[in-house]
Amino acid sequence: MRTIDWDHDRDCVVMVDQTQLPATYTTYHAETVAQLIESIRTLRVRGAPALGAAGAYGVALAARRHEADEFAVYADAVAADAEAIANARPTAVNLSREAERVLEELENSASIDAARERTLRLAHSIADADVERNRQIGDHGAALLSDGDTVMTHCNAGALATVDWGTALGIVYSAHEADKRVDVVANETRPLNQGARITTVELLERDVETTLIPDNASGLWLQRGDVDAVVVGADRIVLEGGEQFGDQGVVFNKIGTYKHAVLADRHDVPFVVAAPHATIDTERTADEVEIEERDPSELREIYGTQNAPADVPVGNPAFDPTPMELVDYLVTETGVYEPPLDRAAFVEAAEMAA
Repeated sequence: MRTIDWDHDRDCVVMVDQTQLPATYTTYHAETVAQLIESIRTLRVRGAPALGAAGAYGVALAARRHEADEFAVYADAVAADAEAIANARPTAVNLSREAERVLEELENSASIDAARERTLRLAHSIADADVERNRQIGDHGAALLSDGDTVMTHCNAGALATVDWGTALGIVYSAHEADKRVDVVANETRPLNQGARITTVELLERDVETTLIPDNASGLWLQRGDVDAVVVGADRIVLEGGEQFGDQGVVFNKIGTYKHAVLADRHDVPFVVAAPHATIDTERTADEVEIEERDPSELREIYGTQNAPADVPVGNPAFDPTPMELVDYLVTETGVYEPPLDRAAFVEAAEMAA
């Protein structure tokens, strides 16, 4: 099944429960908006493109749960839910963007019945478009890889971070479809181990040769020349760096991405970012992007077992910024770009993709 979808029998959102991997592959039904928001925050569903679909389906869910005699009252209630969904996680732009798109569809409807039909139809369209975009990203990115290459990746930017296929791992899957043997070195991605728990599950299911390594070992693999490219996804890309990064763009991705970009640059290994145009924020600078700070218990405990003193101060950012000067290739559904980016041309390409 798709990572996130609509269950027509139960009239609600259904998703792969990624908190149960790798031990159990199971699904979770979010029958209320509160359950969907909880699923987003606990990473039952995660990854920028998948969160975009979650935002879209979440507003459609709200549209089907609220009742009112007047459309204006109904629309206000759904809008409040849409705002809560959009703010469930602050860094990935896809979540708020797609929630806002579906809410606009509701507001342009003539009746409550029409709003319910139109919002769900648009949510399905958004999910379908994500799969198609990821396929295009994979095909463009596969051209950067050669038969026999070894790719290092971080976190999970595969099928389970999207509706299907994936961005960074989609490039690997497309390369395999093109009869290129491409192996993967997966960083575990502390503290929640998405690389170990999710990426390796995907890769082994697709018969991709995979090696799992500790995050702290990535420098050694690059130093030894055992990696031909580092390929990662993105949760938000801005085209202006603001006070810290100046005119260049910035990629916000899972914490640790910046370290891998620096190491790749040091060892002359191409650093590739794969993301749809929907992940690109043309309105904000890097200074205006909020980096999510997650629960300290993710570091103080490991799967419920104490890992550190209960009162030790914790810094647990979910993402870090990587300046575009460290990115060799940015792969989107419209092609492969080599930074520095032509802002005007890139915005035009993003608008065409939308």
